[in-house]
Amino acid sequence: MRRLLLALFAVLMPGLSWAGVVWRGDFETGGITQYTRAQRVSTDRLQIVQSPAFQGRYALKATVRQGDDPIDSSGNRNELVYMGQEKEGSEYYYRWQVMFPTDYPSVDAWQVFTQWHHSGCCGSPPVEFFVKGEEMRLTLADSATPWKTKLVRGVWHDFIFHVKWSSDASVGFVELWLNGQRVLSKYKHVTLYEGDGVYLKLGLYRSDTVKPVGVVYHDGYTQATQLADVLPPPAPPPPPVDAGTPAPTDAGTPGPVDAGTPGAGPGTEVPPAGETPVDSSSPTPGTGTVLPPPGEQAQAVGCSSTGGALGVLALLGLAGLPRRWRRR
Repeated sequence: MRRLLLALFAVLMPGLSWAGVVWRGDFETGGITQYTRAQRVSTDRLQIVQSPAFQGRYALKATVRQGDDPIDSSGNRNELVYMGQEKEGSEYYYRWQVMFPTDYPSVDAWQVFTQWHHSGCCGSPPVEFFVKGEEMRLTLADSATPWKTKLVRGVWHDFIFHVKWSSDASVGFVELWLNGQRVLSKYKHVTLYEGDGVYLKLGLYRSDTVKPVGVVYHDGYTQATQLADVLPPPAPPPPPVDAGTPAPTDAGTPGPVDAGTPGAGPGTEVPPAGETPVDSSSPTPGTGTVLPPPGEQAQAVGCSSTGGALGVLALLGLAGLPRRWRRR
């Protein structure tokens, strides 16, 4: 029986497909050990806190004061660094949450809260999220800004960011969801500098002209190869309704929002001059629902197989149990 199981497993293994998370930086270890290193002037600038938190028990509090320069470079910063596996042609989904306190400074200067920095030494990164004045922006190489929205303080901003990493503008693209609504359709653009890789920097990095203390909270960072792997778990089913009690009626639910239409969800797609977002059509999600990109279907997390491979293996495994019990 054992030889038969091994033989069947060898035949069926090519049909198995595994979905999973590539990396988590969600601080649920209670520290910053999930990251490669920290760039900070002191430990109090990057703290793990229990409140506020978007998910789980812990989040990151990043604080920057004027003059904070732990790496003797331009600007002021305190950031975590993660050296990932992004390379030419790779494609990932990233999900994380950011909160700006109600006293977050409003200045007409750049304040980067998430960036994928190039492995080269100098210049702006090919992908960065930052605040300027009263706006949150996504800016790519060559200062292309395909999306921006009004900065809202005191609430969590839940991002899902889809990237095809490439130095070829006809191959690379980005796509963005915010708080469950797709706010940027697939937008073709350079996402890598030729010959460079990228690595994640999470925290706060800003112009050294900014004087007020700045604080940003981060939580839940997840990197995966499929949209389904970063989506929140489904809501539990409602409790059964007592047959003797009439079911509650809906007092009025807001109609669905066309998340694929510029301006319909949070933020506005702003393609640079001469460039046009690709794949502008999109399905119509319900409020707060993240849908997969057009032409893609969210896949279940875990293992799936063609032809019920796992079911076959499970039945064969059970077939051998009576004999082992008799031997005992």
